[in-house]
Amino acid sequence: QVQLVESGGGLVQAGGSLRLSCAASGRTFSSYVVGWFRQAPGKERDFVAAISWSGGNTWYANSVKGRFTITRDNAKNTVYLQMNSLKPEDTAAYYCAARTAGPSSSHYEYGDWGQGTQVTVSS
Repeated sequence: QVQLVESGGGLVQAGGSLRLSCAASGRTFSSYVVGWFRQAPGKERDFVAAISWSGGNTWYANSVKGRFTITRDNAKNTVYLQMNSLKPEDTAAYYCAARTAGPSSSHYEYGDWGQGTQVTVSS
């Protein structure tokens, strides 16, 4: 099991940027696939991006491809989500999650979750 804490959310104007961080505790963090998900009020929790344990493979939702970049620093036990060209429809609570199996875009397949960080994009 790994404990996750997100940070970096906030209020930004459309077209702006934010970088979210997901800090993990646990010596085996480097063996986890980490995903970012987001959830707007009244909506399902949607996949945003995921990164392999080594950082060598990444996956993105079509809605964020080309605008968001997921990276990780295993020495710092941290995964980042760089979000550029933000749009009002990116407004949501953003969560990071971890699993020891392969990557998945289904939030049901992740067992460890952070508490979330709010991102609000104004038009």
